[in-house]
Amino acid sequence: MKNKIKEYRERKNLSQGKVAELCNVSRQTINAIENDKYDPSLQLAFDLAKVLDAKVDELFLGERKDE
Repeated sequence: MKNKIKEYRERKNLSQGKVAELCNVSRQTINAIENDKYDPSLQLAFDLAKVLDAKVDELFLGERKDE
């Protein structure tokens, strides 16, 4: 699932480490999400949205694989 986590994080001048701290996960988890290597749980998606002051659907863009 494509996402805009990095874009929103950089707009707020937050490091991956700071976002991870605020969401109670590791920096590696944030890195994996940003690089489309890991899809976060629903709770983590909501936590990211809160920390980044965005809506979940603004952060995550669903793509159909058959297109």
